[in-house]
This record gives sequence, structure tokens and C-alpha cells, in this order.
Amino acid sequence: MKRKKKKQQQTNNTTFSTLEVFHEKISYGDLRNATNGFSSSNCIGSGSFGTVFKALLPAENDVVAVKVLNLKRRGAMKSFLAECESLKDIRHRNLVKLLTACSSIDYQGNEFRALIYEFMPNGSLDMWLHPEEVEEIHRPSRTLTLLERLDIAVDVASVLEYLHVHCHEPIAHCDLKPSNILLNDDLTAHLSDFGLARLLLKFDQESFLNYLSSAGVRGTIGYAAPGKTVTHVSMNEISMFFVHYNLVLVVYVNYGPEYGLGGQPSVHGDVYSFGVLLLEMFTGKRPTNELFGGNVTLHSYTKSALPEQVVDIADKLILHSGLRVGFPHAECLASVLEVGLRCCEESPANRLAITQVVKDLNSIKERFF
Repeated sequence: MKRKKKKQQQTNNTTFSTLEVFHEKISYGDLRNATNGFSSSNCIGSGSFGTVFKALLPAENDVVAVKVLNLKRRGAMKSFLAECESLKDIRHRNLVKLLTACSSIDYQGNEFRALIYEFMPNGSLDMWLHPEEVEEIHRPSRTLTLLERLDIAVDVASVLEYLHVHCHEPIAHCDLKPSNILLNDDLTAHLSDFGLARLLLKFDQESFLNYLSSAGVRGTIGYAAPGKTVTHVSMNEISMFFVHYNLVLVVYVNYGPEYGLGGQPSVHGDVYSFGVLLLEMFTGKRPTNELFGGNVTLHSYTKSALPEQVVDIADKLILHSGLRVGFPHAECLASVLEVGLRCCEESPANRLAITQVVKDLNSIKERFF
């Protein structure tokens, strides 16, 4: 009993220390009022560790996104702390800005934790890539063009380069996928959900293993790099992701991504996930599509079609916007997919460095547009 109380006290001390970076605090009551009592009509998404609400802060007349942590979920508190720690000192045009956080008590006397972000009016990249899975009321009014997809790819590669290369302490996101890429009013991409992110220079083997034990397995099947994976998965280690807009419940079984030598988290895993993301963005197929199984993967499916049959595997939504055989943009599409294939090579040593990825994508854009 004493040990549990001491552990709780340590967690609270860590929370308060982490939250000191935020100059403006916000109360539980403020958030309750701003979300109309956390109304389901304001719910815009839900993930492993909490629910996201659209909120209006009357004092500033600002619309924000509020992520309310489900503290009953194992690993939720660690996710909260990881996100605060990862985002408190970093700034980039393609990062969702963490505005502040709330550490309080609700009206029933229960602990309450929430993260407050800038609101992204165009939702997630996932809903733009797979509009058929989105409720009609929330469905995008049009499709993404080839150039818009390329711009989004450059945005995401640029922010990964910042995290991996230009931060004082390199950061591995560890869960890159379309639902974690949000779009603002002009479709500029912003990377979100740093609940699994790791500061690589602060890596400690024992604490990382403890984190895995408490937070469950990491990454998302299909996007996580092969290599060191968790071989035994309990029901408590199955993480579900649900987007409010979707007609279907999308369930991802989270396997541990590759963490490089010595079991450490690695930026190479993010590059792999980015490669899978590129393939999905331009073929329109998830890595978990029913077409894939056994030896047939999104990677092999794409590789076998390049370059001659690239139009055959292109996202039909791109084809509807004018891409045809012999059209110069077919070569552009093939070039982008080649970058994706080189990013998601099975061996980390064979993958492109993220700096080279940024250069290659910008070069493709300059060449064709």
C-alpha cells in the first residue's frame, strides 16, 4: 500500500514538473464548458489512450482540440508525459502545436489529464485517402491531387528530418501513419500524436523496457518496421484506434517496431513507416489491404508494377483527376513510389536517410511541377 502511494506521488511530481513549461494553465471546468460537457457531438476522434474533442475557448474565441486521457488505460499516464516531454521544446511548421495541458481533478474527485492542441479543420490524411470509410457529412468535398499529395509527403519528410537531425536531442515518433497526420485549412500537413515518441539521447535500457511493459506494444501493424517484434501479445496489449468520422471501426494490433541495435528506438523505424505511408498515399491501398498476405505485401505489389504498370496501381482518385498512360505525371508517380520503396527496405542499412528523402522529393516536385 505504501509502495503504491509512493509511486503515485512520484507520478504526480513528474507531472507537475513536466507541466511547468506551460505558462497558461487551463482547468477541468474550463474544458468541460468548452466541449459542452465533453459532448459526443464534439467528439472528433478516439485512440488507445484517450478521446479527442473539438472545443471553443470563449476567452480567446479559439477553436482547439482537446485530448482527454483515459487514465484507466494502462500506459495512458506515460503517454501523457511522453507527449509533453517530446513537444515542450520543439517548434516546426509541420508539427501540431501543443498549446497547454491540464492536470486536475474532475467533479467526481477523479484525476484528470488532458492535452490541448491547435485545431486542424481538414481532419486527418487518413480520411482524405479513404473517403469511402468516412460518414458522408464529414467526407472531404473533393480528392487530393497528385501535387497536393506530393506537398503533404514533403511536409511529413521535412518534419521527420527536423526531429531526427535538427533537434538538440533526436526524437523518434514511433507511430507514423495517415491518421496521425493532420491537415490545416490549406492542406499543410502537421504530425501529431507523440504519445509513443522517444528522446533518443535520453534513452535508458531499463526505463525503456519498463515503458514497454506498462504501455503495451508499440507502433502499428503494417507501418511498423520488421525486426524486433513482440512475440506474445495479450488482450491488454491490443490497441484500438477509432476515428469518429469512420463508418467502420478500424482496429490495429500494435506490434513492437524495430528499435535498432540493442533494442533501442531508432529513427530508421520512422523512415520505414514513412516509406509505407508514401506507398499508401499514391496507391490508395492500406498495408493491411485484403489483397496482401503471405509473400504479397504493399511493398512487393508496388515494386512489381514499376515503372511500366505504374498507372495500373495508382490510386483511382488520382486517375480521376487526369493521370493517364504516357502523361508526364505517370513518371512523377513512379519516381515518388521508388522513394517509398527505398525507405521501407527490410534492412535499416539499406534505407534512405531522411535528409536524402527530403532532397529527392523536392527534386521530383521541381522536375514535374
